[in-house]
Amino acid sequence: MADDLGAIGSFFFYVFIVHPATAWILRPGRFERSKSIMYAIAFLAALAAVKTGIEMNEKGPNHYSLLNVDRASSPLDIKRAYKKLSLVLHPDKNDAPDAEEQFDNLKKSYDVLIDMEYREVYNKFGAAGIESNKRFDESTFFMELGVFYVTWGIMVYMLTLGKKSGEARQWTFTGLILMLVIEIAIMTSTENPLPEWLFPTTTEYEMIWLLHTLFPAFMNGCRSMGSYLYVDLDEKQRALLKALQEQNQDILLVLRDVQIGIQNLQTSGVSSGPRLGNSTLTPSTAGLSAASDVTARATPTGKIKELQNRLQPNKPNIAPTANQAQAKNTGSSSLGFYGMIVAYVAISYMFG
Repeated sequence: MADDLGAIGSFFFYVFIVHPATAWILRPGRFERSKSIMYAIAFLAALAAVKTGIEMNEKGPNHYSLLNVDRASSPLDIKRAYKKLSLVLHPDKNDAPDAEEQFDNLKKSYDVLIDMEYREVYNKFGAAGIESNKRFDESTFFMELGVFYVTWGIMVYMLTLGKKSGEARQWTFTGLILMLVIEIAIMTSTENPLPEWLFPTTTEYEMIWLLHTLFPAFMNGCRSMGSYLYVDLDEKQRALLKALQEQNQDILLVLRDVQIGIQNLQTSGVSSGPRLGNSTLTPSTAGLSAASDVTARATPTGKIKELQNRLQPNKPNIAPTANQAQAKNTGSSSLGFYGMIVAYVAISYMFG
């Protein structure tokens, strides 16, 4: 119960303090996009590591650490370790002010780990399980598990409402389900499900506690990153359609000008060039230049060039919108698919 209350306290700490701080880092325009993501991830990871480290330090070393043994140690190894340390920590030979407390803790660790039944209870339920003489009961376990994960599921759903939190909700529920699978695999295993090389002095109880402690940081990290990376496809499509509509209007206007220009040329019979003999009837040099410029703009070729010039400014409005929509549609699904594969392989390797 105390650990569950601690997890709820961590939840409120991350929601009301850490999440606003992360949103400040990810505010558009504060940093470059890649730097904002890097800074936010580094901030969340560092804060979670410091907070978890402080809480673990407050708990103190477990029985395995006190005896300098690991989960795979036999009763004979534990007995040898106890005899070796008792010669050093006995109050008659230990001058520390808390020598009696140190020796009592050492004796308590030995009494728990030397008894295989007590050791199993300690591994799964911690020191509180030893004090309450708790035993694993499948129906009670799944009832407590259901209450815990249903509560967190409701909290996650309420905190990820809205269009911007769609991907964050998917990531968070994926992490919640993954944590549920790991917890069931650890608690229902008759043998030690953790590999010997993976934190050899850490118990199953401490591993689950660590997952529960880190989940609020994971959830709020997903919320912050999901909102920052969110792209409103409906808004982008509306902007794209609006840009296309404006482009079509420009095309119609220029085509109408081309049609009018061609009709004017046909009716006015504009012409220039040599006449009979060596004489030519030409305007002045300045007039000729101006007339040539007007004629060049009035010709169909000139109108087409004008059409191209008028459509050119619309390209920056259309191309990025189309590219973002395409990248959004093709990138998110593949990323989630490959992430599920990697997670499945990792879990199968660690607990298989």
